[in-house]
Amino acid sequence: MQIAIASDHGGFGLKEEIKKYLGKKGLSCQDFGCGSQESCDYPDFGFPAAESVRDGKCEKGILICKSGMGMSMVANKVKGIRAALCHTPEIARKSRQHNNANILVMAAVVVGPDTAKEIIDVWLTTGFEGGRHQRRLDKIDRYEEDK
Repeated sequence: MQIAIASDHGGFGLKEEIKKYLGKKGLSCQDFGCGSQESCDYPDFGFPAAESVRDGKCEKGILICKSGMGMSMVANKVKGIRAALCHTPEIARKSRQHNNANILVMAAVVVGPDTAKEIIDVWLTTGFEGGRHQRRLDKIDRYEEDK
């Protein structure tokens, strides 16, 4: 599985931890930046990562910034992306079961490395339940098509 990963300067440290963790699990990442803790703009990295998921170059994505809000906003502007800001493993589970989230967003000021690893494990292994949840996602898709 190819995973897109990106952060801004506020999420850089956590992104680097996650990359190592995913590598140990045998998963490959495409890193869309940033490359340091030097101040930068999250859209410069979030948009290309989200587009890689939309275009099928990466199966899923993980985005990190300080609050998680900026990366969530950026990713959800990309048609076909369902980015979920998750602070706990249970919210990560629901984001996959009910929303079929294809991008996980985390807040570096809230989620530490150990919790991030738990969230990622749950998020990557939880499937979409479909059923009534698919009906709701279809409504989102139709809205995107109409706009």
